[in-house]
Amino acid sequence: MVTVHARRRSVSTNPGPGPEQAAVGRSVDLFFAGHPDARTVFDRLLAVLEAAGGCAVRVSKSQVAFRRRRGFAYLWLPGQYLSRPAADVVLTIALGRRDPSPRWKEVVHPARTQWMHHLEVHDPAELDDEVAAWLREAAARAG
Repeated sequence: MVTVHARRRSVSTNPGPGPEQAAVGRSVDLFFAGHPDARTVFDRLLAVLEAAGGCAVRVSKSQVAFRRRRGFAYLWLPGQYLSRPAADVVLTIALGRRDPSPRWKEVVHPARTQWMHHLEVHDPAELDDEVAAWLREAAARAG
């Protein structure tokens, strides 16, 4: 089950339409407004994570966080921060190790047991079996 959080309210994506569900949908829509390709990546990512056992989704002004007990993946729009981004959307995955794949745009090590892997996503098809495996690993680590 995927649960969506917006403005500190938790709403399951499975109940029927209602005012809270509509508010969550609007927050996702607002975050991806003007970025239809990024929204398609988000939808594909939700499907991959649902198949991996689900998670919670928290939408903020700067990113969409995918969480279990703690965050393990993040979608963000580099155009909010860079004048000429190479991709419309970036997927950041938190792993407990440095992954050597050449697909990563950048890997940073912000904490002793945490490596943040940044993947520029140009097409939803890039969320393939390899990315799904990284997401499952990150989600399992996040509880």
